[in-house]
Amino acid sequence: MTIPTQLSLHGFIATTPELSKPDSKDARFFARIGVEHWRKEADGAFTKLEPTFHSLVMYGESAKRAYARFRVGDQFVASGYVTEYESTWNEQTVMREQFVARHIGHDTTWTRYSVDRAPANQPEPPSDQMTVASEPPRVVGL
Repeated sequence: MTIPTQLSLHGFIATTPELSKPDSKDARFFARIGVEHWRKEADGAFTKLEPTFHSLVMYGESAKRAYARFRVGDQFVASGYVTEYESTWNEQTVMREQFVARHIGHDTTWTRYSVDRAPANQPEPPSDQMTVASEPPRVVGL
């Protein structure tokens, strides 16, 4: 059996997120997002290029949770798909695209957070077996 995969996107929230129909099952999260780009040089170094900006949407209960948790500047990883739609601009119809996120989370490479888990049905390990994970190393120069 093959591994099920979806398109993924890494970026940052560029505009204040909006939530339409917050009391409905059809709630819609919308934000403009930025995606950073890099060019690898002949000497192996990387040059940061200008970011590109795109639309990201989510629907339903996921939209409500994303609206409560994401702010401008937050780095995220999302999975979903790209869709095209028609939009009118200066009396002309143009095709636009947006990323429809099915799942979204903060990027753990750049975000500090704590996890509040529901109580598990298993005992806590003895304190002498507990270890503390150190913060992952930061990549410099990218």
